[in-house]
Amino acid sequence: ETAGYSPLILSEMDTVFMGTYAAGNIISGKLGDTFNPTTVLAIGLFGSGICLFLINISLWFDFLSFSLTLGNFFIIAVYFLFGFFQSTGGPVGTAVMGNWFCDKKSIESRGLIFGLWTCHQYCGDITAALCTAFVLGAGLDYTWAILIPALTNFAWGFLTMKLIADPADIGIITPEVAIRLEKLKAKQATQGSHIVDEGPAPITYAAALQIPMVAQYAFAFGFFKLTNYVLFFWLPYFLGKHFDPVTANLIASLYSVGMMPGGIIVGYVSDLFGGRRASVIGVFMSMLFVFLFVFSFKSEELTAIPLLIMLGIMGILVGGPNNIITSAVAADLASHPSVRGNNKSLGTVTGLINGCGSITASIGLLAVGPLQSVFGWGSVWLFLMGCTFTGTALMATKIKDELFPAKEEYAEVEANLAV
Repeated sequence: ETAGYSPLILSEMDTVFMGTYAAGNIISGKLGDTFNPTTVLAIGLFGSGICLFLINISLWFDFLSFSLTLGNFFIIAVYFLFGFFQSTGGPVGTAVMGNWFCDKKSIESRGLIFGLWTCHQYCGDITAALCTAFVLGAGLDYTWAILIPALTNFAWGFLTMKLIADPADIGIITPEVAIRLEKLKAKQATQGSHIVDEGPAPITYAAALQIPMVAQYAFAFGFFKLTNYVLFFWLPYFLGKHFDPVTANLIASLYSVGMMPGGIIVGYVSDLFGGRRASVIGVFMSMLFVFLFVFSFKSEELTAIPLLIMLGIMGILVGGPNNIITSAVAADLASHPSVRGNNKSLGTVTGLINGCGSITASIGLLAVGPLQSVFGWGSVWLFLMGCTFTGTALMATKIKDELFPAKEEYAEVEANLAV
């Protein structure tokens, strides 16, 4: 309101950002596998800082006072670019993590490692909230709450450029590099010693989609992410109908708080069961299905305390699968025998899963408003039950293979862990 943008423009800003963020994930993952990952990450940070700075310029000089059309077009254009720059973090960062944590012990603890790593996004949310609270509490102009993150992005971009994306760059021989060197020796034996190691070629989108379960996980993640989006964006609005604003925000925040340990729990438990992540995710989503069923009948009757408890648990049940699919699961998929020895696949796989999931979720969000307007909130919870069931069903073949593995799969698992 202070900035002068209408609710319609604010809605369009969110839509444009989510659209370019979704497409950007697919593109950024491929870029991270093709070029130096730290350079791609740095560009994302610099670009994000520039976008935030441009937003502040539009506020400082009050572009809307010059021309309503110009001001609205400028802010939407900035958000269009902002989505692309922001999309670099997830897939490219996951690829870098995969480069460093690929030894036997790390693979055995991959769920816990990536579960802990995914907490960074929530740390960012908390830091941003604290920054905003400090700015407003200190009586500073609200634009400082945008300028400080802009400067932080620039500073972190310079730091990122100094980081090492792949241990092989400093002479550390990881299992993936060892496999690549073995392939090089075999090629030299048949084609001559003049053959040199030029590094693995980046995997193509077609090759990534041919890895078993990548396409299924991409669509399953879309339904899980849609469930998360609906709960994250619509819970404050729903609760505001039954509680005062302070209580409504407090209750809704418990859902977000629950998401942080969710990835750690799913990752750790799946490690305990030998990396059977699809099975653990299936159990979590089945439990969520029960909670949503209760919500569909009792959500408007529950008091604050039961809601606090339920939403905290639901945050864990939703956050766990969402966080692990785009990290540990993606790393598992990128370690498939068809691409072993090629560390130029994880960014592309992560980007495809996250990008396709974001597109599916963005489209699904369009159904929530009409559903609750025509049929009431009970229909929204039933809709989320359908999303939960569909996403889990898409993983059914993987769950079956994990629970009843074929004999040859035992040998494959042992071979991967022995590397």
